[in-house]
Amino acid sequence: MARRTREGPAPGRFRATARLVARGAGRFARVAGQAFSASVTTEAPSAGAPAARTAPAGAVGRAGTVARGWRRSAGRGPGAPGLFVAALMVLIMAMLAVERVTGHSLLPDRFVAGLRPPPKKFPVLPASRPVGIASESIDLDAPVHEVGIAADGSIDTPDAGRAQEAAWYDQGPTPGQYGPAVIVGHVDTRTGPAVFHELKELRSGDRVEVRRADRSVAVFEVDAVHRYAKDALPVDEVYGDFSRPRLRLITCGGRWVGGATGYADNVVVYASLVKARDA
Repeated sequence: MARRTREGPAPGRFRATARLVARGAGRFARVAGQAFSASVTTEAPSAGAPAARTAPAGAVGRAGTVARGWRRSAGRGPGAPGLFVAALMVLIMAMLAVERVTGHSLLPDRFVAGLRPPPKKFPVLPASRPVGIASESIDLDAPVHEVGIAADGSIDTPDAGRAQEAAWYDQGPTPGQYGPAVIVGHVDTRTGPAVFHELKELRSGDRVEVRRADRSVAVFEVDAVHRYAKDALPVDEVYGDFSRPRLRLITCGGRWVGGATGYADNVVVYASLVKARDA
C-alpha cells in the first residue's frame, strides 16, 4: 500500500501513555499504603493468622516500598486486604479506560476477559455475501467486493484501483454466520486516504453495519481494536473464533517501511453480531 498521508497513533506516544499510567499507579499505591497505616486499628496477630501475601507482579520501583508496608500491616486488621483490593480494582478500571481511549490494552487479554460483560444474545443468519459496509462513528459507507487467496496463501490484497471499496474474504463465513467474517481494505493510496483510513478510530461499543445480498443488514458491535506487527498477527484470535457470528476488519497501520511490506503493522477491529434488520 502507498505511503499514508496522515500519521496514525505513534508507538512512542503510546509508550508515553503507558508510562503516565504506571506513574499514576505508583502514586496511587503510595497513597493507599498511607491510608492503610492511618486508618487500620492495630490488633494482636493470632497464632493461626495466614502468611502475609506478596505484592502483585506490577508493584515495582517506588511502589515497592508501599508493597512492603502492606505486607507488614496485612495482619493488623480486616480492613487492609479490602482496601488493597479496592485500590487494585481502581487501577484496573483506569487501565480499561486507557484501552477504550487508545485502542491498546495494558492488561493481558485473559485477565481482562473476566471483567467484561457476558456476550449478549445474538441472531445467526444464513449465508449471504456482503455488498456494503457502514459505520457512523468513522463516517464510513462503502461498497464491498470479494477477494480470495493470494499466491503465498494469505488473504489477497484488494486491487489498488478499488481502494475506496472494502473486500470480503470469500473463503470464510459471510457476515452473520457463525465464525469470523473477514473484510479487508486499504488505509490509503498515493493520492490520499482509502476506505479504511479511519478504521483505527473505532472504539468498543461502536456499531458497524454490513449490508448483505439478501437485503438484510447485519449489525455488529465493536469489542476491541488492536494493532499487531505483520509477522506477529495472532492467527487463532483473528480467524479461529467460531463461538458466535463475528466480524474482523483489517487494514495497514504503524510506520511505513516500504518495499513489499508497506506498513509495518496491521490494524484489526474485533466485532460481534448483536442484531439484524431489513435493509
